[in-house]
Amino acid sequence: MLNIIIVDDEPLARENLRCLLKEFTEINITAECSNAFEAIKAIHNQSPDVVFLDIQMPKISGIEMLSMISPLHMPYIVFLTAYEEYAIKAFEEQAFDYLLKPIDPLRLNKTIQRLLIINEKQNLEQLKTDKYLKYIPCMGHNRIYLIDPNDIYYANCRTSGVYVFNHDNVEYYTELTLKTLEEKTQLIYCHRQYLINIQKLKEIRFSHTSHTDIILNNDISVPASRRYLKLLKEQLGLV
Repeated sequence: MLNIIIVDDEPLARENLRCLLKEFTEINITAECSNAFEAIKAIHNQSPDVVFLDIQMPKISGIEMLSMISPLHMPYIVFLTAYEEYAIKAFEEQAFDYLLKPIDPLRLNKTIQRLLIINEKQNLEQLKTDKYLKYIPCMGHNRIYLIDPNDIYYANCRTSGVYVFNHDNVEYYTELTLKTLEEKTQLIYCHRQYLINIQKLKEIRFSHTSHTDIILNNDISVPASRRYLKLLKEQLGLV
């Protein structure tokens, strides 16, 4: 079951989407909001799986609203708009999908089916007894990939979920959280949204703007924050 919040300042638009979503038995609409302030409160209180979010709203746009949501409560975001030109910006903000108004029922169905697949719950009870994971379960189309943690170079938490990356920088979606990956693998934090495999570390690069990057041995660059850089240096014996 997907718990969904609809956010749109137009009552008719909310009603139209509500009617379309009621065709899906796996959907549970937990709230409808007319502005960003209501939406942020509802998201933090309810922790929905998905938010259908209008981009153009008064005072605070849908895209601006994303920066106000705690990463701990960030759901999948499906942007809604009548204007195609916002698509690139929406995906830059890690949107799960982007639907044009008026919403095409067939296009909506594709979005819902993708959400249902990616939201399919995995049995994680074994994690409570094993100190480390033998495999990281990653969702694919009609399959689950079992990735060796030692093959992971880094992990990244985005709006659309947590992804792990291999030597070729191919990404795999996992329902595990960064916290679980930190506790159950050898991956460590270098940024609140990134974990790295310290065994794949090539160099720490400092810029003149006080920005720091971790360069892995496949030449992929990952950001490092000041908060976690000190801990990383300690583990490397640099302080």
